[in-house]
Amino acid sequence: MANQENYDSAVGSSEAPAEFDYEQKGIVHRIQHTLHTTPSLVPLVVLLAAIAIFGVLLGGRFFSGPTLTLILQQVQIVGILAAAQSLVILTAGIDLSVGAIAVFSSVIMGQFSFRYGIPPALSVAAGLAVGTGIGALSGWLVSKVKLPPFIVTLGMWQSVLAANYLYSRNETIRSQDIREQAAFLGFMGNRFEIGGAVITFGVVAMILIVVVLAYCLRSTAWGRHVYAVGDDAEAAELAGVNRHGTIMSVYMLTGFICAVAGWVMIGRLGSVSPSASTGVVGNIQSITAVVIGGISLFGGRGSIWGAFFGALIVGTFELGLRMAGANAQWTLLLIGVLIIAAVAVDQWIRKVSL
Repeated sequence: MANQENYDSAVGSSEAPAEFDYEQKGIVHRIQHTLHTTPSLVPLVVLLAAIAIFGVLLGGRFFSGPTLTLILQQVQIVGILAAAQSLVILTAGIDLSVGAIAVFSSVIMGQFSFRYGIPPALSVAAGLAVGTGIGALSGWLVSKVKLPPFIVTLGMWQSVLAANYLYSRNETIRSQDIREQAAFLGFMGNRFEIGGAVITFGVVAMILIVVVLAYCLRSTAWGRHVYAVGDDAEAAELAGVNRHGTIMSVYMLTGFICAVAGWVMIGRLGSVSPSASTGVVGNIQSITAVVIGGISLFGGRGSIWGAFFGALIVGTFELGLRMAGANAQWTLLLIGVLIIAAVAVDQWIRKVSL
């Protein structure tokens, strides 16, 4: 009997750690599953935490309607470029030309109106078409010629920037000329007021793009094909997905959205300049917003909402630290930490899910 009791106690003691390990594994799995199915959850929590912290530090100044809408106005261009960048990254690619396409499209819109006398509405349409065409060329090189997206878009970035300066002759169209002769070019900069908060049509365009893309990626066959190609292109083809058509549509839509960002840029800056900093900075900031937003750089996982929250996080830090009187370099430091942390979380999710 004593031996039996000792055996039972030994078995009981050996089962306890196993049960504990199982419970721990279950908790980790639930967290991983939640983050996997809702990738925009982490950037949303970070965004709300940042708003709360700056709200406590700055008081009513930060929670005012004008301040919060100012964040939206500051990130409207980057937010649109981040939405475009997200589409390419979801297919396991990357687009280094988004900022250059935006600037060149804005130059096309301005030059068509002032150099050729084309009505502003048609000039905007021409700029949108040019952006879409550049995206189509990149998509064809990636899909048909099988060139790496990084190399294709790096070359496209340089080519588009060169074409931008050559075509524009490095001329800047002033805001006064736009207001007097082609007001429609600056339409996205027009403002309206809602409950004391001032909103521009550029902000409305950004939100509409995010909402429409989020719906298409979640609820349409095209969206499922985008995720499938990014997750495993060969398996997607075996399952009947048109890989070439999907990639072409993604790059063309990316070019179109970048051209919309160019139109918003005219409204935001009030002028058309071939040397707009968005051409270079936009590439970095769009990738930053996407990475912070939880979209996997390996493709196949992520949410447009995450990229949108990522852009808002950057804007919140920039404005909050500026209002607090902090050195601007703290913004770069915090964003750098967030980028590394976001990639680490993505790697952890992928590792645990194996």
